[in-house]
Amino acid sequence: MYYPIKLKPVYKDYLWGGRYFEKLNRELPDGTVAESWELSCHKNGVSVIANGEHAGKTLPEIIKNDSINILGKNFPVNCEEIPLLIKLIDANDKLSVQVHCEDNYAAVYEGGLGKNEMWYIMDVKPEAKLVAGLKPGVTKKEFDNAIRENRIEDCLQNIEVKPGDVINIPAGLVHAIGAGIVIAEIQQSSDTTYRVYDYNRVDKNGAKRPLQLEKAMDVIKFDTNFKNIKCEGVDIKINETCNKTIFLANKFFACERYDVDGSVSEICDGSKFYVFICIEGNGVIETEKMTVDFKAGETIFLPAMLNEYKMAGTFKALKTYVPDFVKDIVEPMRKAGCKNEDIYRVLNH
Repeated sequence: MYYPIKLKPVYKDYLWGGRYFEKLNRELPDGTVAESWELSCHKNGVSVIANGEHAGKTLPEIIKNDSINILGKNFPVNCEEIPLLIKLIDANDKLSVQVHCEDNYAAVYEGGLGKNEMWYIMDVKPEAKLVAGLKPGVTKKEFDNAIRENRIEDCLQNIEVKPGDVINIPAGLVHAIGAGIVIAEIQQSSDTTYRVYDYNRVDKNGAKRPLQLEKAMDVIKFDTNFKNIKCEGVDIKINETCNKTIFLANKFFACERYDVDGSVSEICDGSKFYVFICIEGNGVIETEKMTVDFKAGETIFLPAMLNEYKMAGTFKALKTYVPDFVKDIVEPMRKAGCKNEDIYRVLNH
């Protein structure tokens, strides 16, 4: 039986974390909690199923035995992992300044995937900021000199954010999450990060965390003018009680937000899986054979062969999946009356 799958979070205790997830009525381990891996097939934090007949099994276990029906026909027959990793991040303190690599570099030097990602801002303390890129005109030589002279912060481009903002972080973009920001992160299934600067901090043992400067300098895209870092989104009315905002779609993932005060019915048609991350409120997902409740901070995985389902309640939830640009983005947006420039904006991140 295919049903809406809830997952047990995997917590990470990095030094910049806090205790924010207690506000989501979670029982946390002692100490600092920096990340909650909500959905993962990555070896550094594999998700375990929390409900239904597969409770206690890992996601890779059920995919290995039934990949086409779990992941969908759009994926290779022998695919055994979800290519996405979904996290909640509690930046009680600022994260290191870092950069991620593309797939081709990761394949050669890391033996895995690169990391393109996006952030949905869930909560923000007053005046909190993110680093998203370098200041205009900063060259590789100037940046290298700034690293050597310990003045890298002079090169960084800071942006203010508010709850509901969506930030696109492509591979090659220097970035950092500032203190006082809580984020839902959708990314490729990768745990490879190249630290450039860590504010001269030390860990609990008094040691500085390692930097990966040589690799970082290899992959930073100094000659790329990153546009559309902040995704405005395009609003579509689904019915009288549900509106959808489409933020972005690239070859790795799409992200949409559902604002529901009532219900909305959809279908998993066998082509792909879907993932919902509840941001606010609560509700239920109903199928022919099972009803699963959810609340803010919970993530639900919908197998490709789930068939028809209805979501009901009062909530905001992110929906993510690996898109077919024409069938999942262009055609539905045109049917909803969206202009070509709006469709292109969604695809141009």
